[in-house]
Amino acid sequence: MDIKIIVGTLAGILTSISSVPQIVKVIRDKKAQAISPVMFFVLLAGNLGWTYYGTLLTDWPIICTNAFAAMLDVCMIILNYKYNKM
Repeated sequence: MDIKIIVGTLAGILTSISSVPQIVKVIRDKKAQAISPVMFFVLLAGNLGWTYYGTLLTDWPIICTNAFAAMLDVCMIILNYKYNKM
């Protein structure tokens, strides 16, 4: 496998999972007051844009990592609204 593919995929995976600790903390604490929903809407738009771009290129690492990141963004947005109403 080409080193560029390995580095790109690894970078995509690390970037995609970067919000997991925040999601875990919100679930554990059941508090999301300090979380900006606007940030996650912007991230969602960016990740959807990257997913579309990857689709245009038929580049599976770009598609998969950004689609996964977009799902995490949606999860965080839902958690933000769920725990801000408590």
